[in-house]
Amino acid sequence: MLWVLEVKKNKNIHFVGIKGVGMTPLSIIAKEAGFGVSGSDISEKFITDDALKKANIVPKIGFSMDNIHDIDLLITTGAHGGFDNPEVTEAKKRNIPVWTQGQAVGEFMKGEIFGRNFQGISVAGSHGKTTTTAMIATILKDSNLDPSYVIGTSEISSLGPPGHFGNGKFFVAEADEYATEPQYDKTPKFFWQHPEILVITNIELDHPDLFENVQILRKNFLAFANSIYPSGLLIICGDDEENKKLIKEFDGKIITYGFSPNNDYIIEKFKEDSENTFFWVSSKGTSLGEFMLSLPGEFNVLNALAAIIAAIETGLSIDKIKNALKNYKGAKRRFEYIGKLSSGALLFDDYAHHPTEIKKTLKVFHENYKNKKIVCIFQPHTYSRTKALFDDFVNSFSFADVVAIADIYSSLREEKDPSVSSELLVKQMRQIHNNIRQVTGVKDVVEYISKNKFDENYVIVTMGAGDIYKISDQLEFAGN
Repeated sequence: MLWVLEVKKNKNIHFVGIKGVGMTPLSIIAKEAGFGVSGSDISEKFITDDALKKANIVPKIGFSMDNIHDIDLLITTGAHGGFDNPEVTEAKKRNIPVWTQGQAVGEFMKGEIFGRNFQGISVAGSHGKTTTTAMIATILKDSNLDPSYVIGTSEISSLGPPGHFGNGKFFVAEADEYATEPQYDKTPKFFWQHPEILVITNIELDHPDLFENVQILRKNFLAFANSIYPSGLLIICGDDEENKKLIKEFDGKIITYGFSPNNDYIIEKFKEDSENTFFWVSSKGTSLGEFMLSLPGEFNVLNALAAIIAAIETGLSIDKIKNALKNYKGAKRRFEYIGKLSSGALLFDDYAHHPTEIKKTLKVFHENYKNKKIVCIFQPHTYSRTKALFDDFVNSFSFADVVAIADIYSSLREEKDPSVSSELLVKQMRQIHNNIRQVTGVKDVVEYISKNKFDENYVIVTMGAGDIYKISDQLEFAGN
């Protein structure tokens, strides 16, 4: 890795699986920093396609040894074969350095590759990482601090691309607990990061293929918290049950937040109108006043408070933070409004793929659209998650009036498991839900929506971490 200390001019980085939400931000950062950037992926449409196009990055379709001529570093994803990908194996034969996506985030945050010295802000947790990271980056950007950031999504209205190489001293990144390389290196990816500030939103079992139980998961989060710089700070939600256990074992500097009065920062109350959420915060007996957020839901208020505390710790004033937070409008596939269908129904899309996320998100829709019926079209993601959390999935759709379950969207990192299926999920859910049916994939969902002609009395929400969001390309919208 000595080459990273050299002048970066004329150095070329190749990204395997460049369309992935973890890889696209890194490729944009590298290009903005002055590196030559190339990448490869499959032909399938990804939500990152527009972000790559705007960055003038054109992925090569397919994986071939011919794609890696004249490169100085290869960064690979855990998908598409991981270390067994032909481009990776060829790079190793040529003694070209190979980094995983998780390692690259850590190295970029460290800054040596750019000749910089960043102060890292990492956001970890089972839920809320993308939103909280994007909120922090938005506040810093709108406060003229020009942070670098890597956010696992596509376009973000308040930021633009999901990755940016800034002139400021802060580097903000999601810290993912999944494996560095699922087949050969199961080390959680967040261990590559060494931030000055670490945010932990919550801890809940989401990757049963990697963590046997939540106790093992929590120990990994604790180890990550203990690995931050000695001068560093842990910002953690004190309302989460697993977080509470971690807090008792953590010896470093810590700030807790939440609704409970036992926290250092407390949400005293919040209210929602048709467009915005307002919440009031106090800390150690001192009121910080009212904050406004253009997103609904108690969980988003918690995400916002984590971002507020992180921004305070960077030295920003409360007034600057309040003004900047108003500009955050959400991220791609997070409570995203797609449009009004020609039949009259409103269509939304959300990345929720865990039972807790599903239930909380549907509750927000139920509360915000009291006079409409909620149609949830859910696509389970991975056989291992569906199997391990089967009973929780069954009980996650109580706030939806109509439910359609699509076939399980299998991860490229796993084999099909015949012992679990959407058919079994629907069968079990029929015992407690009156209106549920099974659909297959995108084409069947489009036919289902078109056939039912859901009118202005309905809100349709697609959910899942697979390709269910693609239905919007084949539906007719009002005004089209």
